[in-house]
Amino acid sequence: MSDERGIPRRDFLKSAVAIGGAAAFSACLGREEVDIPTGPDDLSAHPQRQHAWNDALPRDDHGNVVAPSHRVLLYLNYRRDGQPSEDDRGQVETALRGIEHAYERSGDGLLLTVSYSPAYFDRFDESLPEDVDLPDPEALAPFEEPEFDTPDAVVHLASNTAQVVLGAEEALKGNKSTLNGVDQPDAALTDVFSLTDRRTGFIGDGLPAENADDAEGVPADKVPEDAPLFMGFKSGFKKNQASEDRVTIQSGPFADGTTQHISKLQLNLNQWYNQDDRWQREAKMFCPYHAENDVIEGAGDNLGTSSKIDDCQPTDETAREMGVVGHSQKSARARDDNDSPLILRRDFDSTDDGSASLHFLALQRGITDFVDTREAMNGTDVTEQSAVGQRNNNGILQYVRTERRGNFLVPPRSLRALPPAQPVERTGGDA
Repeated sequence: MSDERGIPRRDFLKSAVAIGGAAAFSACLGREEVDIPTGPDDLSAHPQRQHAWNDALPRDDHGNVVAPSHRVLLYLNYRRDGQPSEDDRGQVETALRGIEHAYERSGDGLLLTVSYSPAYFDRFDESLPEDVDLPDPEALAPFEEPEFDTPDAVVHLASNTAQVVLGAEEALKGNKSTLNGVDQPDAALTDVFSLTDRRTGFIGDGLPAENADDAEGVPADKVPEDAPLFMGFKSGFKKNQASEDRVTIQSGPFADGTTQHISKLQLNLNQWYNQDDRWQREAKMFCPYHAENDVIEGAGDNLGTSSKIDDCQPTDETAREMGVVGHSQKSARARDDNDSPLILRRDFDSTDDGSASLHFLALQRGITDFVDTREAMNGTDVTEQSAVGQRNNNGILQYVRTERRGNFLVPPRSLRALPPAQPVERTGGDA
């Protein structure tokens, strides 16, 4: 759908989120004809698990969670040295509650998390509890040299409605006295934090194709019109994702929290689409069995709730016999004793900086679970037993370059405002 200016509405909204600011928010109000319910006066029903989004999101025809279309990541540094004051904690919590009163907690409304890095917790004399697995970020493959993200905090804003993420951001920066008809408090995150970086993106059927012209090096005519991600295939199948329970910290003062890893991956889509044909893309994204047997239709909606990796040959056999292994085939090897995947993906595409990239955001009980999953994806064991290269014919490794990595703790809701390293354990109940 286009308006009298001839700009497709979804293109405009994605661009507005990428640009940000009060003007972009005002423009979205005129382009999105939506009526977003406000949040409740009493927020006590909001779950302790900040990351408990699934029940608030729609499902597709197969029961897979449909990820929110528009995303903003705000990277923040605490303005003061030393340990946070109670006044600053109150400012942060008041600002967050302001936007939660303005928008209901839903896919079309607002979903958010606040997370904290190891660098933030270094300000305390005490260490994090032993049951919190939060090391500093590091390179996770011999061929990568990422820069490390070490801001104190990251706020993740998500919604199917562009004006919601923009409005929430502006209110958190103290630029909106009223949001969605709800008066905002005289408190802003930017009174306590400085904004060091802003990253944006999108996910959803057709959005990558519609926005391919915004990035250099993207063969716009090759990106499938129905694909939810730049590389042309669906992800986030229910049976290939860890559950929210599986990624939740189970005990200690940070129980009901989780850990979060965020990577920025640069995508080589010219090579992906122009060097490789459909067979090779299916084989490298899923496995050669899928490519040989026409398992995947289009972006893969026909697969239902699973990428059907169990139908593939064992990875080592595939490598020796076919000389190529699939990304999903390798990654699926990282499972716990109950055969559950270890991570819950909430990643999204981006055209920040004018190039195609992926913000790979993963939740897991401990960062070690992400490291184990990445190790399986690297397929180093496969390269030692076959002609598969360190990156060539080794899933999608040759098409992605890791530019940045960061590790974060997503504390429970009651501790989301500048948490101490050793908080007093809760006695139960949401707040």
